[in-house]
Amino acid sequence: MSAGSSSFVAFIVEQLVGMEQLQSKPFFGGIGLVSCDTQFAMLMGNTLYFAVSDATRPQYEQMGSQCFAYNTKARRVQVKKYFEVPAEVLEDPTALLTLAQQALEAARQAKTNHPKARA
Repeated sequence: MSAGSSSFVAFIVEQLVGMEQLQSKPFFGGIGLVSCDTQFAMLMGNTLYFAVSDATRPQYEQMGSQCFAYNTKARRVQVKKYFEVPAEVLEDPTALLTLAQQALEAARQAKTNHPKARA
């Protein structure tokens, strides 16, 4: 997996200028996108993935999107928390921002439902 080209990352960040406190950070061989201390997206290679919830996942499936997946020595792992953003959405700043805001809400809900264990 690769973090993707810096021009792709810059393009996505520019498209999401309406997201509050937007930051990009290294994330497991890619780039994580964070708004208000909540990661809602990741870029792996030149693919953007948004966080989904049970309520938003069907929308991505209807658009023909696939969940993030990677191979281990033993099997293929599917991460159904993140779905790829279709190319046609990447080219529509309004649609992209709408999905990004939904992804942020999905990530916030997941964070609330599954807080990290505290030591």
